[in-house]
Amino acid sequence: MPFPSPPRTLARPRRRSLLVSAAGAALLTGCSSGADDSGTTGGSESAAEHARARAASDSETLLRHYDTVLAAHPTLAPRLDPLRAEVVRHTTAFGGTGSTPSATTTASPSTTASSTAAPATEGDALAGLAAAERSLADRRAKALLDLPSELARLLASVAAAGAAHAYLLTESAK
Repeated sequence: MPFPSPPRTLARPRRRSLLVSAAGAALLTGCSSGADDSGTTGGSESAAEHARARAASDSETLLRHYDTVLAAHPTLAPRLDPLRAEVVRHTTAFGGTGSTPSATTTASPSTTASSTAAPATEGDALAGLAAAERSLADRRAKALLDLPSELARLLASVAAAGAAHAYLLTESAK
């Protein structure tokens, strides 16, 4: 009598692994001393400030994308509200306002949305958000090499969270 073949393992990481790694990256950010240990000169500080402003702007753009999807598909609010709240935290961590009104309030889509409309189906909307999160996480990961250590740790943590968001959005679309 032949034995049944072992179950196939998926090539993708498990949800728990991604959440644990994102949490670990967040803890690494908090493990540094309170002082800025960047050791940069005046020219590098302006580059760091430019990178911080860019990261805040990117997070605000992503926040508007979440608001656009939530305005078009309010039934996705239970899935998207926790991720949106994290994007607000990321925006404020980089010095942005994070004050874009939530799409789950009575605001109209034209006040919360960017110039692009949300996809007609929930699956397409989730896939679009996942692609936006993944793209931003990739850009942030590439920018790490040129930044002072404190800002690089923050950006790495937020990039890891964005990658986890992309995974969760992809998994919830199935």
